[in-house]
Amino acid sequence: MTKEQASKLINDLRIKLNEWAKEYYVLDNPSIDDAEYDKAIHELIDLENQFPDLITPDSITQKVGGIVSDKFEKYTHKYPMLSLGDIFSWDEFLNFNKQVAKVTDTEDNEYTAELKIDGLSISLIYKDGILQNGVTRGDGKIGENVTNNVKTIKSIPLCIPSKDEIEIRGEVFLAKKEFAKINEERLLNGEQIFANPRNAAAGTLRQLDSKIVAERNLDAYLYYYFNETNPEETQIESINQIKKLGLKTNPETKICKTLDEVKAYIEYYTEKRNELDYEIDGIVFKLNDKNLQEEVGYTTKTPKWAIAYKFPAEVKQTKLLDIFPTVGRTGKITYNAKLEPVQIAGTTVSAASLNNAEYIMAKDLRVNSIVKVKKAGDIIPEVISVVKDENFEVLPIWIKDEKCPACGEQLEKTLTEVDQFCVNFNCPAQILRSLEHFASRGAANIVGLGGQTIKKLFEEKIITNIADIFKVEDHKESIINFEKFGQKSFDNLVASIEQAKNNSFEKTLFGLGIRHVGSKTALTLAQIYKNIEGLKTASYEELSSIDSVGEVLAMSIVDWFKIESNLKLIEDLKSFNVNFEYLGQAKNTDSIISDKSFVITGTLSNSRDYYKDIIELNNGKVIGSVSKKTDYVLAGENAGSKLTKAQELNVKVISEQEFFKILKGE
Repeated sequence: MTKEQASKLINDLRIKLNEWAKEYYVLDNPSIDDAEYDKAIHELIDLENQFPDLITPDSITQKVGGIVSDKFEKYTHKYPMLSLGDIFSWDEFLNFNKQVAKVTDTEDNEYTAELKIDGLSISLIYKDGILQNGVTRGDGKIGENVTNNVKTIKSIPLCIPSKDEIEIRGEVFLAKKEFAKINEERLLNGEQIFANPRNAAAGTLRQLDSKIVAERNLDAYLYYYFNETNPEETQIESINQIKKLGLKTNPETKICKTLDEVKAYIEYYTEKRNELDYEIDGIVFKLNDKNLQEEVGYTTKTPKWAIAYKFPAEVKQTKLLDIFPTVGRTGKITYNAKLEPVQIAGTTVSAASLNNAEYIMAKDLRVNSIVKVKKAGDIIPEVISVVKDENFEVLPIWIKDEKCPACGEQLEKTLTEVDQFCVNFNCPAQILRSLEHFASRGAANIVGLGGQTIKKLFEEKIITNIADIFKVEDHKESIINFEKFGQKSFDNLVASIEQAKNNSFEKTLFGLGIRHVGSKTALTLAQIYKNIEGLKTASYEELSSIDSVGEVLAMSIVDWFKIESNLKLIEDLKSFNVNFEYLGQAKNTDSIISDKSFVITGTLSNSRDYYKDIIELNNGKVIGSVSKKTDYVLAGENAGSKLTKAQELNVKVISEQEFFKILKGE
């Protein structure tokens, strides 16, 4: 057989096999039997083995796996993969709809209803018709490139009939029968079983060996479609376009034109959820009109035009075996429940947080009492109440701890707070938590310095404070002899610590663990004060006047800089060349639009985030709805109801050109 003959035969086989795979895995309507399919794919494999230079990335034979990766590359999402807000009742949905109605001017909004698959979010990027990347959600901005594993998923095509650059998002999951099959095999092999299908799907997709991924029969439903060249006008059109391109969409998706239809959909699938062959933990409702979606807008974390309705939590009864306290990095005492193990929402629950002493006393929880437990949002175990049966009254009333469980010092509680605190700065539990916090992803992001490693280094007295982290290299001989540690792990840890020295000021500031200073506040402070010296000299009055700071947080910052050991820590970190300068753009508080409020609406030449960033860097504010207090409405084409409202309220409406003229002071 000549190469030309083989090329034609290979091409014909690929076309047939792709069509048959779509019928089987996507449409669930095969036109041939398995034997014929297997015969064709083996014929293709034989031909490709004879002519290896004819193998292409989009060949269906590339789905079998076999590539072993030593790590996953990071991938920055072109569009952030935002999470969704949660609601748990019909009344909450009505409240959500009222917020949407403030923009759409009607409560009769049209929503797409999509079952919320309990799996792992994935983003697929196609260019010139070929699957280029498969990426996990990650933190929403940066995910992991798991393309080789995604290619093994039979319902995800390697090529699509479009040359546009397209991004399609959805959920990777394991069907219930596949989950049961995997756990059965793991039991036979003496391996620990997966707790639920979601954990199994997530663990599978992040396998380093794609051959294992191929064997586990992951599946996917797709529901988001991004195509800048040919965008769709509605969510349901996006779903239909995804189907046309040969990807799998959930057949249970439906348009709800009225609130009654929304309610009926919720009631139907609340009852039917257990009959499905895959796990769902709720329903996602999205405003169908994409132009209206843009009008309704976003918060920093979630779209305001979509909501996840979570099913009512499963409640079980079990025995409360013990109540014990733990110490956080700020000295805050958190009480925890040890429970007699009970199965809830697919996992075994044996512990739950009880928050603080006031919470426990208010619920009259007692050791050895029977309690009702649920998973808040089907995720976090929560003790909701005690069962006052015939044995309850004879149980001793619970009494809160007066001494720190880690250092034995007296616990303190102010009149304005419900929590108890250990105020001993040398408390080992606080030190350990503060080290874990500093090394965490949102702060210094020191890869390889997780909880267990820090605990070991702390116990060995190699790291006793934050500054000691930057002296780890001096303890090479001790560390490489740790169990499951070695030269490579040590080198990677040292490299990550070195990289952490170059972080922008806000990351290091957040890592210092100043009480009440979260990552967002740290960024605001870094933008305003630019470096640690500027912040250190800031007065209480100055700090408390900042919108996102306030009096309590301002006092916490001022008090922190009064402590001698904290000032010494800063100097020690500087001696290791840890950066304390803000590397981003500082806010221009002298801008002509400083403290002015903007509403952005309509189609503009740049994205709304582009204008939002400019406004916020010039100390302005972007708000979601128009009121008399709004200073400007930045309006593009098809501005809609917000433009109408601005005109009614005599709010200044400006174009993009006028916006830039204002910035220049013209």
